Amino acid sequence: MNTTFAPFKPALSAFRPISAIASLLLLSACATTGQQRALQPEDAHHARDAATAALSTPAPGGKTANTIAVAEEKLPNVRLTDELFYKILASEIAFQRGQWQPSYVTLLSVAQQTRDPRIAKRAMEMALAARQPGEALSAIRLWRELSPESNEATQYYLGFMLTNGELDEIKSVYSQKLAESQPAQRGILMLQAQRLLSRAKDKQAALAALDQIVAPYQSGPDAKVAQAQAALNAGDKARAIREARQVLTLKPDSELAILTIAQASAPAEAIPELQTFIDKNPAAQDLRIALASLLIEQKRYADASAQFKLILRDKPEDTNATYTLAVLALEQHQLDEAEAGFIRYLQLSEQKSEERDLTMAYLNLARIAYERKNPQQAQEWLAKVDAMDGRNPAWFGVQLRRASLYARMGNLPQARDILHTTTAGSESEEIQLIQTEAQLLRDSGSVLETVEVLRQGIKRFPNASDLMYDYAMVLESQQNFTEMEAQLRKVIQLAPDNQHAYNALGYSFADRNIRLDEATSLIEKANQLAPEDPYILDSLGWVYFRKGDHAKAEEILRKAFSMRTDPEIAAHLGEVLWVKGDQSTALQIWRDALKKDATNQSLRNTLDRLKVQL
Repeated sequence: MNTTFAPFKPALSAFRPISAIASLLLLSACATTGQQRALQPEDAHHARDAATAALSTPAPGGKTANTIAVAEEKLPNVRLTDELFYKILASEIAFQRGQWQPSYVTLLSVAQQTRDPRIAKRAMEMALAARQPGEALSAIRLWRELSPESNEATQYYLGFMLTNGELDEIKSVYSQKLAESQPAQRGILMLQAQRLLSRAKDKQAALAALDQIVAPYQSGPDAKVAQAQAALNAGDKARAIREARQVLTLKPDSELAILTIAQASAPAEAIPELQTFIDKNPAAQDLRIALASLLIEQKRYADASAQFKLILRDKPEDTNATYTLAVLALEQHQLDEAEAGFIRYLQLSEQKSEERDLTMAYLNLARIAYERKNPQQAQEWLAKVDAMDGRNPAWFGVQLRRASLYARMGNLPQARDILHTTTAGSESEEIQLIQTEAQLLRDSGSVLETVEVLRQGIKRFPNASDLMYDYAMVLESQQNFTEMEAQLRKVIQLAPDNQHAYNALGYSFADRNIRLDEATSLIEKANQLAPEDPYILDSLGWVYFRKGDHAKAEEILRKAFSMRTDPEIAAHLGEVLWVKGDQSTALQIWRDALKKDATNQSLRNTLDRLKVQL
């Protein structure tokens, strides 16, 4: 279990995770599951967005679904008579005065009379603006009837069908489009269909619909890759991997296929898969970024740095890669390399006249100066942050980082003054200020002040479950277990979906070897809420170890460790293996963990308790 409650994001938080990288290559996006419902007014706006996103998603080679050639829209030769002009003008004036219904009815009638799709489209726009989805859909149907070749009309129509759960209609439209398209266009159309269906509420139904859409083309790699992504979106990782591997047998250089495999696999399996593919396809830069992202997640910063150096070798003026490489150097305490990287990033941003937020670069340079025990230079970099526009959307977060840096420099009063004078724009930001001050106090060893800040914060915001959770973690560190339990139960009551509260309380029982059945129930509840959280799996493995089920404990802890090689998980897994008699493996796991974090208290406590010398 990880009990850190700091609100700060690590320096690497700006780096895109593999899921974001994957979306660049059309990997399925997750959406909320739930029951289908009737079309609602607010859906009128979301429907177009859903279809537009699907139809404009980038495909391999930089194309988008909208680049598929379509016949030029045919428009009727309509003479603008005085009567027609009057009707259109009167409708627009009435609409501007808030009278949407007569305007809509008039234009829909004119569209039927003239057979002009542009007027049907305008009627739809009026209905959308008036939040009338039923009328909007009627206008869209007429628009498609008058201009069946219009890709834009199809976008709107499919968006509405998706929102209303009419997957059979989506299946019908795409089946027809595929049948009428050229073979070279079908791959993009299949990906387009998958991307749209990925937003459906019923993921299994969406997968079944896609299977039927691509069935006539089942033997080709394009159908397989679309099915692989749909399976991943539906939560069927085994099928996603199986389909993607079939793609690779047909098309060994498919980046979409290998990315699907990576997303469906644990990091321990995904990393070598990506590395092997990149070794064979060194120009696959998006995959290299995805690999670097996974390496960062596993805290393999040196390996991630090597990937970014290869990216910069080919694109030396890539500002994003330059910045991330500098952050990685800083994480490895390579101060000279980090400083040069951040300065290079500032220079590139200035040369390209890019509209970039440079605050984090300045803050990191200030941190480097502080690490070098040069507070004057650190203050100079911070002054550049102070001189920046306070209206920057990220300004609030910058103040938190500034406060953190001043605290690191030993100037806790200045840090607290920054927090006390920072204006919060919402209740959540006020709570974040309290959390930040408490964290800085805790880091400085001022536990009593930490407790008081959090206690006063809870008085101001009695329903702030985040503050209660932080307060409970401080109480736990002071072994005030009774009050800690009371606070965590309040969090569970206020926020029943807060997996961290269930996990923290269950782990506390397991770690003290008490109330193990309740501990199991609490941690299993946390695992239901967040089944892919390695820290919760760590707690679950630990409670089974306490209950004497060493085989199950090892199985769960190995899974957690494959997801994140964290020293605390290493401590627990090593102890299970030690007790089971596999001491050589335990020693190796502990040695590797100490290389990553020699000061981890949980690991040190485990080694001291077992009287192990490494």
